Amino acid sequence: MKNLIVMNKSSVLVFLLVGLFVLCECEDEDQFLPVSPMVKKEQEALYSAIQGFVGNSWNGSDLYPDPCGWTPIQGVYCDLLDGYWHVTVLNIGLVFDNSLQCSPNAKFTHHLFELIHLRSLSFFHCFSSPRDNPIRIPSSNWERLSNSLESLEFRSNGGLIGTIPVSISYLKKLRSLVLLENGLTGDLPIELGNLVNLKQLVLAGNKFTGQIPPSLGGLTELLIMDLSRNNLTGTLMLTFGCNLTSLLKLDLSNNKLEGKIPEGIGRLKNATLLDLSRNKFSGGLIQSFQQLVSLKEMVISNNPLGGDLMGVEWGKLQNLEILDLSNMELTGFVPESMAGMKKLRYLGLNDNSLTGNLSPKLASLPCLSALYINDNNLTGKLEFAEGFYKKMGRKFRAWNNSNLCYQPEMILSSSSSSHGLNGVKLC
Repeated sequence: MKNLIVMNKSSVLVFLLVGLFVLCECEDEDQFLPVSPMVKKEQEALYSAIQGFVGNSWNGSDLYPDPCGWTPIQGVYCDLLDGYWHVTVLNIGLVFDNSLQCSPNAKFTHHLFELIHLRSLSFFHCFSSPRDNPIRIPSSNWERLSNSLESLEFRSNGGLIGTIPVSISYLKKLRSLVLLENGLTGDLPIELGNLVNLKQLVLAGNKFTGQIPPSLGGLTELLIMDLSRNNLTGTLMLTFGCNLTSLLKLDLSNNKLEGKIPEGIGRLKNATLLDLSRNKFSGGLIQSFQQLVSLKEMVISNNPLGGDLMGVEWGKLQNLEILDLSNMELTGFVPESMAGMKKLRYLGLNDNSLTGNLSPKLASLPCLSALYINDNNLTGKLEFAEGFYKKMGRKFRAWNNSNLCYQPEMILSSSSSSHGLNGVKLC
């Protein structure tokens, strides 16, 4: 009987162990399996790196003794590799209310580059004062992250100054490089063309100067290129765009680029946005614009481009919703083919030297909600139906065309409907 009792107890123990094993298999592993360790050296490097940004008063070992487990640090994310937790994402700055807030004396330390499993690294509003604490992107050690880092972002860091270090080009796995609204200066390194896996290149809102390196035209995997709001100068190579056939967005606006727009732009057949506004481009519109069949938004405004509108078959741009060609020193007639862009919502032709009569077919565009033709040399009668003026209201502007007129029956009782006819004389 004693042996039987012992066997029963053993059976019960086996049953419990089997049940626990099944439970572990069925339920959330984090609840029942032992917590995997984090390499101590990496954990210490993480604490030291964060301390450099948020200040020495921050003691991670006391606050977050298990940063990849039960006491995670906001902005720090880990993955389980080879049986150990490793830091793969580090976000520094005020992304969320409880994010790690940088101190006024935030700085980089070498410990950051000991986190050799990092896939994503970002800094948001961390280095804020170019006067009290100017900080430069580290010029070395990036090669230590060359086998892991896929995303590097610096956003809204007014105190981040200096140039883009050439050593960033060692990050051969980088898919996203975002340096947005910082205080960075200098020329764009030609070595950025070595980042052949880039999908996103955003360098907007800095103080970069010099020419756009031809090497950027060879980044064939790019989906987004945004170099807007800088002080870039010079001309674009004639083949620019030929190899960027995957590009969805090209924004070069608000720079000082000059010369002729390259015909290679027409190879961007997947692009949905093209913004070349507020530069110094000249030489007229290029015919290859009509090949941008996926384009939804084209903004070329505020360039001394010159020429006319007749060289482009506008009706081929069937997906275009926004077309802004204002303040470009354009001359000649407004082509009737513009009425073939059936999805057009906004058409800006104002502040040019356009002449001739305006085709009434423009008013038949089904989606059009804004038409600006003011400040030109248009002539003849506006032959749009009364319903057009009522629909457009204040988003139709035709003033300052001295030889343009409208018929008396087009005078509407609603002041908002007739607003667009202000400054246009009666026929």
